[in-house]
Amino acid sequence: MATIDVLNLSGDRVGSFELADEVFGAVNEDLLWEAVKHYRAGQRAGTHATKNRKLVSGSGKKLWRQKGTGRARVGSIRSPLWRHGGTVHGPQPRSYDYTFPRKKLLGALRSALAAKLADGKLVVLDNFELKEVKTREFRKALDGLKVESTVLLVEAAQQENRNLELSSRNLDGVELVRGNEVHPYHLLRYDRVIFSRPAIEKLQDGLKKSVGKRARRLHEAQAPAKAPRRSRTRREVAQ
Repeated sequence: MATIDVLNLSGDRVGSFELADEVFGAVNEDLLWEAVKHYRAGQRAGTHATKNRKLVSGSGKKLWRQKGTGRARVGSIRSPLWRHGGTVHGPQPRSYDYTFPRKKLLGALRSALAAKLADGKLVVLDNFELKEVKTREFRKALDGLKVESTVLLVEAAQQENRNLELSSRNLDGVELVRGNEVHPYHLLRYDRVIFSRPAIEKLQDGLKKSVGKRARRLHEAQAPAKAPRRSRTRREVAQ
């Protein structure tokens, strides 16, 4: 298993955390693309609309008689063939959301975490405990952690950290999410990701359970085999 250093808000190393190989393993770029596409589709408002001949303004009276005038027959001034008429087959309000398999979403989340770890953009903190609400002090703490661009903060779902929420909400390029709300889109959107130790422990345990039997057997086959245990001789036992 790979390990990662656990830091405090001052940037000092206070421990280490073991990363599961089945979670922080290979990166499936196709699965990441599908997960991001699904997330962005659900974010679309879908409020676009055009006026058809029923909604456009204008009288419904027939302009002239059907036959005998030598002109083309017409029933309404709101006809789509006329200027200022209604639109045919125009866009109407609808939802762009669609179902996405949960196993694929969890697989994309594992790939996003593995990609962040491979790029060296994953940071684990012991905790996000702040003594008071100070945006300036929290910005200094992020600078000490070498956060130069955007950053995603992930706190444990059961942890109520009001000071962290208030200290980070006005910082540009900083977003705070709960551990049960993190999405592959979030991990790919921000340059660095900072997890609290309870948050990444809970997330890793859940992702390990979601690994399929085939992938688990493949991982076990690729893992280095342990050396066979040597049985002791009679002389060694007597000693």
